[in-house]
Amino acid sequence: RQRLRQLRMHLRLSRMLTLSVLTATWLLASGCGADTVWENETRSPDGRYVAIARTLQNGGFGSASVDTSVSLQQANIPRTGTIVLDFYCDGPVPHPYILDNVANAGGTISLKMKWITPSHLDVTYHGDANIGFQAVRYQGIDISLEEP
Repeated sequence: RQRLRQLRMHLRLSRMLTLSVLTATWLLASGCGADTVWENETRSPDGRYVAIARTLQNGGFGSASVDTSVSLQQANIPRTGTIVLDFYCDGPVPHPYILDNVANAGGTISLKMKWITPSHLDVTYHGDANIGFQAVRYQGIDISLEEP
């Protein structure tokens, strides 16, 4: 009998420990991620490339930020984009932590993309943003950046 009681107690403790670890893992993973709050894409005039803009709002203790990037990818090869522009700022985001292409249009910096030719992408933005990375040419495509 005593052995049976010990076995039951061991099983209860094991279940509680497993549940505690799973709960802690879920809380850590769900509370500090980046949420896409705006995205937009535009295809080159010849249809070979797609420019994709995306704004991520990062939340967490000491790591909150708003990051907007522009990537280029070949239209016939999905999910192969390469970042050619990257901005970061403090925000605010009009509709926080929600993908809202209307309220969050332009990714908090009024970003707009326009293909001038099949080999020239023009990007404009307004607002208080820092440029973290800027490529001026990628795969034969010129990338111009303007802040009017």
